[in-house]
Amino acid sequence: MGFFDDLETRIGATDSVVSVGLDPDPDRLPPFLDSDLPRWAFNRRVIDATHEHVACYKPNAAFYEDTDGWRALEETIAYAHGKGVPVLLDAKRGDIGNTARQYAKLLDEGGLDADAITVNPYMGRDTLEPYLSRSEKGVFVLCRTSNRGGADFQDLDVGNDKPLYQYVAQRCAAWDEHDNVGLVVGATAPEELEELRGLVDLPFLVPGVGAQGGDAEAAVEFGLADDVGLVNSSRGIIFAGEGADDEDAYFRAVGGAAKRLKQRLDEFR
Repeated sequence: MGFFDDLETRIGATDSVVSVGLDPDPDRLPPFLDSDLPRWAFNRRVIDATHEHVACYKPNAAFYEDTDGWRALEETIAYAHGKGVPVLLDAKRGDIGNTARQYAKLLDEGGLDADAITVNPYMGRDTLEPYLSRSEKGVFVLCRTSNRGGADFQDLDVGNDKPLYQYVAQRCAAWDEHDNVGLVVGATAPEELEELRGLVDLPFLVPGVGAQGGDAEAAVEFGLADDVGLVNSSRGIIFAGEGADDEDAYFRAVGGAAKRLKQRLDEFR
C-alpha cells in the first residue's frame, strides 16, 4: 500500500479531502497553553478538535526549525498517526546527491516518519529520486504556487506557448513510476488548475483555500484525480478560535472551522 492508497482509504472513511496545515506560529499561539512544548500542546488540541473532519495534516517544517520545535513536530506526527491520520511534511526540499538523500530520511522511521513530503523540482530529476524511490511515500512537487511572485519563473514560456509550470507537471507525470507523485497547485488561479488537470492525471495538493481566498469549487473539481487529492487550509482553521474567552471555546471554533470547510468542499464533490 502506498501513500495515495492510504489517502484514498482515509478520504472514504471521513468523506473529506481537507488537509489542515499545522503551522503553529509562536506569535499567534493562545496564552492558555501550559506546556514546555507549546507548539506540541497546541497541535494536539487542534488534532483532537479536527481529526474527524480531515483527510491529512500538513505541518510546515519552517515552524519547527529549532530544538524544541523538532521535538514538537515528532510528537505531532506520532499523535496524528495515533488518530489514524496521514501526515504530509511541507518541507519543499530540493538538493543534490548526499544532501537529497539525507533530506529524504525525514520520511523514514528513523527520521520523522512522515507519510509524504513536498519537494522543489528546480534542480531536476536526480534531486527528487531519493523521494520518488520510496514507493510507499507520497511526493508532492511544487508546480504552480499561489503566491504572486510565482509567476516570475513559473509563467515563463518554454516553447510551443507552454509555460514552465505545465512542463513541470508533464515531467512529473513521466517520473511517476511508483504511483506516488502529486503536484502542488494553488487555488488562487482556477483557470490554471483546469489547464493542469487537462494535462496530467495526478492528485493535487491545493493550498490557498481559506485565508488566501482561493476558489473552493475549482480546487475540488480539478484538484482530485479519481477522487484523491487534498485541499489545504492552515491559518483559517488552526487560528479560528482567536478572540475566544477560554481554551475549550478556542478549540471548539477550530473544530467548527474544519467541519465547515469539509462541508463546503463536499458540495462540489
